Amino acid sequence: MRVDELIDVLRRYPQALEVELAVVAPPDDEGDIEIDRYSVEGVLEWEDEDGVPWLWLVGGEQGDVDVFLDDVEEHDHR
Repeated sequence: MRVDELIDVLRRYPQALEVELAVVAPPDDEGDIEIDRYSVEGVLEWEDEDGVPWLWLVGGEQGDVDVFLDDVEEHDHR
């Protein structure tokens, strides 16, 4: 999804509505689909190995997200 598409979708909702990231895992042996829900804790711009720009919505367990964002920030300032 492009940024402009995401903005168009988000415009339809109240600005005070909380946003979560739902990560869907493949079905297990019994056919049950698992969904992990995380709040969006940050946004990260990066480029892949081909120089293509991307934007990540970052979510996860709070401690993990903090460590990840701190690590990214540390490497960006070198």
